[in-house]
Amino acid sequence: MTALRPEIAETQSDGDAPDADRQGPGLVGLHESIATLLASRGQWRQAYQHLRSALDLVHADQDEEPHVPEQLRREVDRLRREHAEAREQSLRDSLTDSYNRRYLDQRLMDLLAEHGACRHGLAIALIDLDWFKQVNDSFGHLLGDRVLQRVVELLQDGLPEGAFCARYGGEEFVLVLPRVDAATAVEIAEAARERVERHPWQEIADGLRVTVSAGLAYEPPADEAPERPAVSAEQQLLRADSLLYTAKQSGRNAVAYRADGRVRLAGAAAGRRAITETRVLGYY
Repeated sequence: MTALRPEIAETQSDGDAPDADRQGPGLVGLHESIATLLASRGQWRQAYQHLRSALDLVHADQDEEPHVPEQLRREVDRLRREHAEAREQSLRDSLTDSYNRRYLDQRLMDLLAEHGACRHGLAIALIDLDWFKQVNDSFGHLLGDRVLQRVVELLQDGLPEGAFCARYGGEEFVLVLPRVDAATAVEIAEAARERVERHPWQEIADGLRVTVSAGLAYEPPADEAPERPAVSAEQQLLRADSLLYTAKQSGRNAVAYRADGRVRLAGAAAGRRAITETRVLGYY
């Protein structure tokens, strides 16, 4: 595409399409050039507006759908691809490539809106690496970064459809498990904990051992507990955090969850002596 003259760019960069009656090949090219400039600045919405205007001009006054110029078709596809890639990158953690806190907050709000996902159940597992400061102190921060990356791979392995992992901050991660029942959520969280424990960490560094602790908060389907008040994302994360604290205080390398009004530990940790749990507003 031809370069856009600066004076044209300044007058057209607001995204307003020229008058529809001014049709012709020159105007199509102008729209394409403006779209290219706007896309280079990351102004995707305005770029799309101009590309749509170019397509409208190509299609105008024709009874049958015309052949869209290949160059214009490629440009539309490129802009769509770059827009999708840019959006995806904005929602990813740069170190671990898991989803970031921004995506987590947005997705949880969507899932919990008007009991949406809770028609099918929603579990949140807040996961923290055990003694991670010692890993950094003993092996260095570069190796610590490798550990975080590998832990995310292990946490994400085998997640059911619709589930995802997000970095909550530092060495804390969240598994979000929509459309699962309570027992399945415990199985998934315990399987993730076990994968981390059994991973051959000594292949990365002699003497390296990594485990995680998790607190699993579960919100049942609305039809199973119709009297239960709506829960916010913040409340469910607080519940998971309280259970994570229980898992830590009961010896670490464990998944803590609530069943039948009591806090329990999953898997091999079930035989440990549980500590007095932390009270969390809204838990009952």
